[in-house]
Amino acid sequence: MFTPSQHDVRRFFCETFRKTHENLVLTPLEIIASDWIRQHPEYEHDLADVEQALQANYSVDQGQTNPFLHLSMHLSIAEQISVDQPPGIKQAFQILARKHQSEHEAHHEIMECLGEMIWNSQRTGLPPDGQAYIEALKRRCS
Repeated sequence: MFTPSQHDVRRFFCETFRKTHENLVLTPLEIIASDWIRQHPEYEHDLADVEQALQANYSVDQGQTNPFLHLSMHLSIAEQISVDQPPGIKQAFQILARKHQSEHEAHHEIMECLGEMIWNSQRTGLPPDGQAYIEALKRRCS
């Protein structure tokens, strides 16, 4: 199992940003990442300088969004939807996309539930609870 470091993730998104802007060939994963980068132009400054990205500290206490975490969550959610894992996420996504008339907003709704599941797992020391994740999504769908 591959577990990228924080620097690996930041390098990946910065490199994808660079390759996109230089019209270079992208890997399949970079194509998906590039689409999410385009949908978040507010992160361009963070992605333009890899050395600065590696040193950046995004403090929740100061109200800063971590663009690398945000984009990583979009990638994770896209993968979950593509394989419908956990079961039911694809249907929840479709319902939320219709409800908001936006796939992007549906991702953000899912992101809230994903973040909550991860936070609960870290807090309790238990594995992530996929069923609780789906239940939280179902509540948002109604």
